[in-house]
Amino acid sequence: MIELSPEIVCIIMLGGLVLGVLIGYPIAFVIGAIGLIVGYVLFGATVFYLLYARLFSLISTYTLLAVPLFVFMGVMLERSGIAERMYGSLYVWLSGFRGGLAIITVLIGTILAACVGVIGASVAMLTMVALPAMLKRGYDKSLASGAVCAGGTLGQLIPPSVLLVIYGPMANISVGKLFMGAISPGLVLSGLYCSYIALRCFSQPTTAPVVPPEERAVPFIKKLTILTTSLVPPSLLILAVLGSIFLGIAPPTEAAAVGAFAAIILAIAYRKLNWQGFKETMLQTMRITSMIFLIGGMSFAFVGVFLKAGGGEVVADLILGAPFGRWGAFAVIMLIVFILGFFIDIIGIIFIIVPIISPLVFVLGFDPVWFAIMMNINFQMAYMTPPFALAIFYLQGSAPPELGVTVADIIRGVFPFVGLIFIGLGLCVAFPNIILWLPSVMIK
Repeated sequence: MIELSPEIVCIIMLGGLVLGVLIGYPIAFVIGAIGLIVGYVLFGATVFYLLYARLFSLISTYTLLAVPLFVFMGVMLERSGIAERMYGSLYVWLSGFRGGLAIITVLIGTILAACVGVIGASVAMLTMVALPAMLKRGYDKSLASGAVCAGGTLGQLIPPSVLLVIYGPMANISVGKLFMGAISPGLVLSGLYCSYIALRCFSQPTTAPVVPPEERAVPFIKKLTILTTSLVPPSLLILAVLGSIFLGIAPPTEAAAVGAFAAIILAIAYRKLNWQGFKETMLQTMRITSMIFLIGGMSFAFVGVFLKAGGGEVVADLILGAPFGRWGAFAVIMLIVFILGFFIDIIGIIFIIVPIISPLVFVLGFDPVWFAIMMNINFQMAYMTPPFALAIFYLQGSAPPELGVTVADIIRGVFPFVGLIFIGLGLCVAFPNIILWLPSVMIK
């Protein structure tokens, strides 16, 4: 065993983490290898018991059973054709407005966020359904791409977000309260996105031409019927999941089971369920869930060694020593998370950072639910800030090649929406009840 100061341990472990990810190794292997090697050097063979205890603590967390259920619900809904139905119904209502197709994209992303909760599925669905329709009608590629990425990533924040399910146990916060706290900020961001699109299209008409009247000439009764049949089923699904949590009928894990069952019923009603599709849904659920738990297990091991070596005290001293009191400390935390989002997967950030900084929330005097949602609003930027910008990669990988959408087009399109997330953070700082009101009135 070797004696190292906590400061040196921090440099080795955090520096090695960033370096390993930049080289291109999978984050789970990097985290696990660093935790194991540094732990063995510092503590000898006892590190194996530490790692076992941390891993057992993770896999025995009951709340995390909701992860595969919500993932299954999202993947099943992706196959049900829900996005195509909603796009078709909103198209006949809003496509007559300048920028209407981009606004429809954000609105559908908002609704999908409350149904799916899986970023890859939401962005892929919007890319396949909305992006070709916008570009076919002369929309600017960057605006169309930005609307898809921004709308698709709302599922990271709006419940039933898988990230919130993971965050809750890591910070010892009720997942139900996180779900309720995330609804209003998610709607605020959606409103900011739609407002930006409307203002930009008003000031730059050539970026989003109006859809010709003959393409949207549908009788009012038919339009109303299409809207009702496409929006009522997902609305009932949202009510079944979030309503049962809000009313205290079921905790998130049981609500996730209800949502998974309802997704199957919806797929049957839309005649999209068959054995092959069901098998592929199960396999994709297993892949995503296994990835999440692999990263979580390795991160738990990493954090266990980091905290035992005194790294937590070093981070706490750094943050608490920031100027301007608790708001200076808050700004430092937000900056650290924002920078990490450039290089590290959000799931890894949650498993690594949250157990380290959660004790500081009480020291700084912040409401834990408010702070958690602020972190998750911040996380949303990571999906749109290169080089580790998953929403950009999902869109590029899903977009038909004939559309000619380049990575440069997508990056130009997402930057304004990243700026709007900063505005959303500022609004939640100025008006904390945007986050705290719903959790305060929910039935426990």
